[in-house]
Amino acid sequence: MNDETSEPTTEDGPSLIESDVASTLDRFGSSERSIVGLTVLAVAVFPWLFVRAPVISGLFRGYQSLASLILIWGIFALGFNLLLGYTGLLSFGHAAFWGGAAYAAGIFSASVSGSPVLMVLFGTLFAVLLAWILGFVSLRRGGIYFSILTLAFGQMAYYLALSPLQGLTNGENGFTDVDVGNLFGFLDAFSAFESIPLGTPVPLLGDWLYVFVGAITVLCVAAVVRILHSPYGLVFKAIRENEQRASFVGLNVWRYKLMAFILSGAFAGVAGSLFVVHGSYVPVESLYWTTSGEIVVMTVLGGVGSMVGPMLGAGLYLYVENVVSGDPAIQPYWHLILGLIFVAVIALFPEGIWGIVGRVRETFSAPSTDAEQGGEN
Repeated sequence: MNDETSEPTTEDGPSLIESDVASTLDRFGSSERSIVGLTVLAVAVFPWLFVRAPVISGLFRGYQSLASLILIWGIFALGFNLLLGYTGLLSFGHAAFWGGAAYAAGIFSASVSGSPVLMVLFGTLFAVLLAWILGFVSLRRGGIYFSILTLAFGQMAYYLALSPLQGLTNGENGFTDVDVGNLFGFLDAFSAFESIPLGTPVPLLGDWLYVFVGAITVLCVAAVVRILHSPYGLVFKAIRENEQRASFVGLNVWRYKLMAFILSGAFAGVAGSLFVVHGSYVPVESLYWTTSGEIVVMTVLGGVGSMVGPMLGAGLYLYVENVVSGDPAIQPYWHLILGLIFVAVIALFPEGIWGIVGRVRETFSAPSTDAEQGGEN
């Protein structure tokens, strides 16, 4: 009798503990503060692991400038995912916001002020206004017609910069008069020779440009998390799941889709402005359709509908483009390698790279779930 009663206790004990740990991790992982806190930690450690850590950095072969660039494209992917992953709208014209903000920030730096903060603010404001106009027209149609309209607007922006507005944009040579000034008016943060001394409390970060980009990355993640946990985020997901049903319950679907489009354009504007601060140059290709295609690939590769996935996709894409392609034997084939990675990930794991992590996690948590169900039966 004692054996019969004590045996289930022995089996359920660890299962219950595992279940409690899993539920605690779930609550921790979905908390706004914990997501922002983990983002701060990841942003702080990333350049050290990527560039300076013993052994690991040697395997990665990363460099400081690429670490900043990954965060910048990560912001772009994060905002694009807000539209594609959470609202279900596929845009092929986001290069207009990325490149438009880049040109706006670059021209602003040459004509008004080179303050990086003001450049980002002005570029983002330009992208928001542009997204409002293009979204107002494009969202009159849905599905493939919406996607084609955004692609058409993006290409129109490219050809405007290439020829009719070349007096302002410098045409096919790109805008080269970018003049990035001191951060906050006194810190020569973006000089090639400025780096954070190892004696400071933040030597892991590498240089002040990364600190600037990393701080804005954390703010963007916090903003996206707040949006997704707000009623707006819930409505975005409802529209993605069933637009007609959302309309039937009285929601103004078009207005919410327009808001998602503008918010997504705003994040693209932040990233495009940072891209100019990072490179002090605006290539006309930043408005070309391939830029829109790249952000689609990055987002899908990482995993749409997740916070982390698109940023991972951006990191992997840039890593292959900038590090793997540096090998003379691989350089002619890096596009092919990237294509094979994309096909393999999407064919085997449609949820993207982050979906692989999710499946591994489900594999480890499955025994405890089965044990709980067995106990209930």
